[in-house]
Amino acid sequence: MNRYFRMATMAYLILLGVMLGAGLFAGVVVAPVTFNTASWLGTEVLSHYQEGQIMTENFVRLSYLVNFVVVAVVLYEGYKYKKFERDWITQAATFFVIATGLMFGHYYLPDIVAMQQAGEAATQSQTFVNMHKGSEINFKVFSFALLVLMIRNMQKACK
Repeated sequence: MNRYFRMATMAYLILLGVMLGAGLFAGVVVAPVTFNTASWLGTEVLSHYQEGQIMTENFVRLSYLVNFVVVAVVLYEGYKYKKFERDWITQAATFFVIATGLMFGHYYLPDIVAMQQAGEAATQSQTFVNMHKGSEINFKVFSFALLVLMIRNMQKACK
């Protein structure tokens, strides 16, 4: 592996790690704190709807990083594919990162934002509940595929 590609690989692995860490932080720390403001502030200052709006804004901003990571994965893994440095695990993980990353930012998030803009009643519908649950599952698949891609590339880089 030449020097520049090794540096690109390190930057790529760091980017995947940052994305994985940001996603986990949003789900494990930010969401529970945002949706339990009453326990932190002593009284119910925000409604569940308002807490959801704050959480949505967090995920809108996270989607910028998701989109950047998807572009980086396409470029890096596409280059490696063209160089015949590929295996089925990496290809499957790449597909899932790209597909679920794009679905998160361009399918689920716009629909959730639109429903929130329609008002609190729209967020209490079964459609919203299903859309939200689908986005949660989608992001978990994205995170798992990202982890697999990161581990697989680390294994290859350490050979």
